Amino acid sequence: MPIDSADLQAIALTLELASLTTALLLVIGTPIAWWLARTASRWKGVVGAVVALPLVLPPTVIGFYLLVLSGPNGFVGKLTQAAGIGLLPFTFAGLVAGSVLYSMPFVVQPLQNAFEAMGRRPLEAAATLRAGPWDTFFAVALPLARPGIVTAAILGFAHTVGEFGVVLMIGGNIPGRTRVVSVQIYDHVEALEYAQAHWLAGGMVLFSFAVLLLLYSTRRPAAVHV
Repeated sequence: MPIDSADLQAIALTLELASLTTALLLVIGTPIAWWLARTASRWKGVVGAVVALPLVLPPTVIGFYLLVLSGPNGFVGKLTQAAGIGLLPFTFAGLVAGSVLYSMPFVVQPLQNAFEAMGRRPLEAAATLRAGPWDTFFAVALPLARPGIVTAAILGFAHTVGEFGVVLMIGGNIPGRTRVVSVQIYDHVEALEYAQAHWLAGGMVLFSFAVLLLLYSTRRPAAVHV
């Protein structure tokens, strides 16, 4: 059989990881993107650069420092142990933490672009109608930024599915707990099981193409308000 139970287990774990990571990124990334789009602070460049770091850093570098920081002697590791959570390395929670950091720019940047594209006029109009900041954000900004939210969710999910270096460093290769599809493909290749590797790798290619096709076919030119 080209795909066995271990492959199906890896696929299920990958989908669970990507879904949870995307949900967390939308919750965490939306206020960051909103702040980056609206602020005139001198820290904007610094925060933007930190968010974009995963675009240029090798995944193994991010995974290595996550492993060090969240280990028993690391700052994050000491905090999680003191909070009774335990250590993150080689756990599903560690995979989620690494995935959130590594996929952050793929969610924040589309959201920031969407918030910037709407301009100030809709927000000023809401203010003249005595809408508060929260009402303006939820009733005006988020609906106008919907295309950017959809793009951010699609890119965040797809990028998490395709991770390898970060998840291998922070999660290891534990069947049923941290072994995702990308690691499973690597295992098949190492074992010279090319037929199984072809099935999983081919599935990844089709998935990536479907994501890009969906992204480009649903994208519409954004109306820019000034």
